[in-house]
Amino acid sequence: MRTTVFRQLLADEFGRVRADMMARDHVFSDLGGRTVDQALDAGLPPKEIWRAVCDAFQVPQERR
Repeated sequence: MRTTVFRQLLADEFGRVRADMMARDHVFSDLGGRTVDQALDAGLPPKEIWRAVCDAFQVPQERR
């Protein structure tokens, strides 16, 4: 998964403003105590980050 696709999935699921705030501010334990932006900067694959977001926010399986 490309980062641009990942960012679009976030925006589609949560809305652009909330997605941007979440990526910047929400710390995910499944990402080693990182935010989405920190995880991307650390080189974690966007697909792994998407799974962590989906698990944390209980995104239905059909939208994962």
